[in-house]
Amino acid sequence: MKSIKEKSISELEIQKSKFITVLYPIHNIEEVKEALLEAKKEFPNATHYCYAYILDQNERCSDDGEPSKTAGMPMLNVLKMQDYQHILAIVVRYFGGIKLGAGGLVRAYTKAMTTALENIIPVSLIPGNRYEISFSYEQLKDIDHLLKNVIIKEKNFGEAIRYQIDLPIESSESILQSLKPKTIKIEKKDSIFISDVL
Repeated sequence: MKSIKEKSISELEIQKSKFITVLYPIHNIEEVKEALLEAKKEFPNATHYCYAYILDQNERCSDDGEPSKTAGMPMLNVLKMQDYQHILAIVVRYFGGIKLGAGGLVRAYTKAMTTALENIIPVSLIPGNRYEISFSYEQLKDIDHLLKNVIIKEKNFGEAIRYQIDLPIESSESILQSLKPKTIKIEKKDSIFISDVL
């Protein structure tokens, strides 16, 4: 399973229509809604904003006014065939005056997707868990040393220090065991996927 590390934009012209493909890494449905709004602001007055996304067991696509199953479904099929996950693809089309027909639209949206995916560096998705650990200020130096190769998503400094950390399932047990004597509390928050460059 793979995804992308950051937003990516590519552009293609087919029969005078401009196809702009915007790829986003996503972690929840809210990010999908935000990205769709962002694309409409970034590329105003387009004829269509077709999209497809895969997020765990959820997948969805939209033709946004193109004939049924000529845009969103081909886009989704490309993502599935290439084993992408946690990804949103939006293809913004500015109509150029030449009708492509159903087959031409399927080919155009498929090409827009494959071209966009050729221009990115994919990341592998590793199953993991997000933990929140709490510890005293006296333990800060030791904890930071133990976590030097760990993704720290968030740091909060209050009465005690709280870190949110992402650990791959395969190595989480040994890291958690080394943290236990130095922490006040370790709490599992979520099951997640961790990105690793392929």
